[in-house]
Amino acid sequence: MSQDVRFDLPFDTPVSRHLEYARARHLRWIWDMGLVRSRAGFEEYTSWDLPQAAARTYPYASADDMVVLMNWFSLAFLFDDQFDANQPDRADRIAEVARELIVTPLRPSGTVPRVSCPITLAWAEVWGRLSDGMSLTWQTRFAASWGRFLVAHCEEVDLAARGLEGTLGLDEYALFRRRTVGIHHSIDAGERSRGFEVPAQVMGHPVMERMRDLAADTIGFMNDIHSFEREKRRGDGHNLIAVLHRERGCSWQEAADEAYRMTVSCLDEYLELEARIPAMCDELGLDTGERERVRMGVEAVQHWINGNYEWALVSGRYAADKDGIVASAELSGRGSVDDLLAV
Repeated sequence: MSQDVRFDLPFDTPVSRHLEYARARHLRWIWDMGLVRSRAGFEEYTSWDLPQAAARTYPYASADDMVVLMNWFSLAFLFDDQFDANQPDRADRIAEVARELIVTPLRPSGTVPRVSCPITLAWAEVWGRLSDGMSLTWQTRFAASWGRFLVAHCEEVDLAARGLEGTLGLDEYALFRRRTVGIHHSIDAGERSRGFEVPAQVMGHPVMERMRDLAADTIGFMNDIHSFEREKRRGDGHNLIAVLHRERGCSWQEAADEAYRMTVSCLDEYLELEARIPAMCDELGLDTGERERVRMGVEAVQHWINGNYEWALVSGRYAADKDGIVASAELSGRGSVDDLLAV
């Protein structure tokens, strides 16, 4: 099972016309903020092509907002790759930095981080711009989703540090993956990218809640399939195929086939619920303006499902071989060359 596995998705993803403008500024920002600290780190990061992912998942953002979104987009990926199993205190440092990242949206804008390292300093700057113009309701919703993602990441690191990463059963893993994939707050950022907010009564409706969960499942499982070869080489058991292989005692190919089936099933259920959106709007008595905001909210989910998929097919992050760049990173035990948690 490899990076080129294809899915039949029923919606298209526009690509922002500001991609190249924002990419140049984003890459300069990454270097200036110390989020890459070496030539190898910069080459590795560039190979991921995260600017393309942002341009596909937030295609209607303005040029300046696209830069902000790219900057934010990079932080979760860079933080995710900082675990080094060969350093006993690494899990504690990750938890310390994660706590700082969690509380940043809860403090007054401009507050200097109490835990200082490239990622916390960058996040403090980005949050000030990402939250600009959005309501307290949206900021609270985003912060809650962001916090759940970071807590799940710390749990994953702790399991790996204690040698327990391969102990999760399928049902437990699926719920855990829904948090570690970080899609809920990423969809929230879709509202920021176009300057609108989905009505609160819609966000609390079972149809929308289930749609967002299914989008997270679909994307998380797709990512597991596309990244499987890379993660298997690293000995990373946090992958749906690895869980199926272990729990069911089946071959790798049988596990990969079942992972594909599960992903398609999640997508099919998502599409069934999406078709119920007009009836939900009727049920809630939404006016024309509210319905338009719901439509854009659904588009934000679609952009993430398809945009992430299109990016994953070509990103160097999931490539089986990147001319030695992967090897140099993974010899250290981390997915990243540079240490971004040190002062």
